[in-house]
Amino acid sequence: MGDDLSAGTLIALLVLLLLISAFFSGSETALLTLNRYRLRHKARQGHLGARLAERLLARPDHLISLILIGSNIANTLATALVTMAALRIGGPGGVAMASVGLAFVIMVFTDVMPKTLGALRSETFGLPAAIVYFLLLKVTLPVVWFISAISNALLRLFGVRPDQSGSHHLTLEELRTLVMEAGTKLPRRRQRMLMSILELEDMTVDEIMIPDNELVGIDLDNEWDEIAATITTSLHSRLPVFQGSIENLIGILYLRKLVMAGTGTLDKSIIESTMDEPFFVPEGTSLHGLLGQFQRSRQRTAFVVDEYGDIQGLVTIEDLLEEILGEFSGNGAETPEEVRREDKSDSWLVDASINVRALNRRMRWHLPTDGPTTLNGLILEQLETFPGCGTVLTLNGYPVEITETADNAIRTVRIRPPRQDPLVDA
Repeated sequence: MGDDLSAGTLIALLVLLLLISAFFSGSETALLTLNRYRLRHKARQGHLGARLAERLLARPDHLISLILIGSNIANTLATALVTMAALRIGGPGGVAMASVGLAFVIMVFTDVMPKTLGALRSETFGLPAAIVYFLLLKVTLPVVWFISAISNALLRLFGVRPDQSGSHHLTLEELRTLVMEAGTKLPRRRQRMLMSILELEDMTVDEIMIPDNELVGIDLDNEWDEIAATITTSLHSRLPVFQGSIENLIGILYLRKLVMAGTGTLDKSIIESTMDEPFFVPEGTSLHGLLGQFQRSRQRTAFVVDEYGDIQGLVTIEDLLEEILGEFSGNGAETPEEVRREDKSDSWLVDASINVRALNRRMRWHLPTDGPTTLNGLILEQLETFPGCGTVLTLNGYPVEITETADNAIRTVRIRPPRQDPLVDA
């Protein structure tokens, strides 16, 4: 047969076979390196190539058998053609040289180049190839099934079940990495929101609650004028109601309910009849768990208690949402600016009572978050003593200077972040 073929025909057949071999090699890499989650998304949108690729990858043993059958047939026929051409041109001595040349061509042009291209453009080449493979599999299924059966039987001897494709479930840490590496494909604001949601499981109510010493509430032991002043000047919509101290908590007053009551002259009895029963959660409760409790109980406010039942602080649904969405602009009137830049300087004056995670998220800093929840607590843990003004320390590479102290607490510090950290004001 070789004598009946012209040199041009032999070359054309050889190029065709090499292209077929390159197709099998490149598309194999493209299909096996497809992003399974993007593939699933495209398949649910009705993309034909994605749906067929998903079906093919569900049985990788059949897919690999089909690819190897096609690739080996193409390479074998190419070798036969080169051998015939070499015998006609150079005799037996030419066969050896042709074999070396063909091996180089196969390695570079039908292996390395197509596989590299398939890895770099997996969707571009993998999804159209899935349509071709699906049709080929229909034709060659008996042969593919026979080869796969022999291979699978041998693999079972080593405890491998090829007919069960591995699951592709992401762990929480892997999902965090996926969100962080989304880059320009995910807007930075949405990226921060998703990371905040993923961190709810690791964060506890202790990290976002208002401490008991900062709670503003109604003391029923006070004179009515003091109680009325607390109600009229309060910047909060919910006020704890207690007798003597917060430890004698008896309820929580929603000012909206008090206004809607509309019973004329206010007094202590109206407050007691309008207030709701307090809702308690133990300290150490995860924010994810707190969100579930809020949903089930239809509560919006919870008091955090320790193992002895003593109140440690207050947490609201707004505090929880701020961890996900960032600070609400409406809260700006309730508290002074916690982070402000010094004039003509790279340093920042920071309220030491700020939550460390909130500070990191707002400024894109990297202060330690595996210890105390506030900047004040973080500094005290580092120094192991109460510092005076002017004390300087370093927290994870960030120079920190104590600028103001009062009432056995650090009030304000000056932080000069490393230059490589982007400083972005909230």
